[in-house]
Amino acid sequence: MTKKEDKTQPGEEIKYDSNSCLQLVKVNKWDGSAVKHALDDAVKTCLLGDRPHLKEQFGLVNTRLALCALAVGVAIMAHAWDYTHPFPQSRPVLMFSVLAYFALMGVLTLHTSFREKGTFAVAVHKEKERTWEASSDMKKYDDKYLLTLSVRDAKGVQRELHSAKSCAAYIDTNGIILDNLVANEVNRLYNSLSAEKKDK
Repeated sequence: MTKKEDKTQPGEEIKYDSNSCLQLVKVNKWDGSAVKHALDDAVKTCLLGDRPHLKEQFGLVNTRLALCALAVGVAIMAHAWDYTHPFPQSRPVLMFSVLAYFALMGVLTLHTSFREKGTFAVAVHKEKERTWEASSDMKKYDDKYLLTLSVRDAKGVQRELHSAKSCAAYIDTNGIILDNLVANEVNRLYNSLSAEKKDK
């Protein structure tokens, strides 16, 4: 496993293993959101860190950022126009800005709900023209961590596998993420999807 990036979510704590150069991530195991984010980071590190032929893509995140930037731009434009052209002169521009802002927020909601759907990692295998996506879900007050790994080929055919295990399967009693167990599960899903492709 490669070193984790020095990024922590609320409720996470970075510790170093004295016997190796690996960073140990400790989370509050009673905080479902922190546990999910920590497991997502561990899955992403395993998927991308151990496979140099996969290159991470940021299309989903960039789309979300672009929509947010447009919404903020519309709000700034409305504020500036109202400052230079006091109400009621600014009324048409304010009406347009309000409608445009809520339209952009609607598109953003649809994007995050139906396109991203919990996707936290997208990687491309350029030589074989495959796109890998990792997504997860963990219901509130539920210990089941649902991991989905999918692959889409150049023809648009998508296959996916799911893994539903208790988050306790990847965290010890002290709240430390067990990267080796996460890696075992990710490798199992990845190898199964790769093997299915070879058999066809």
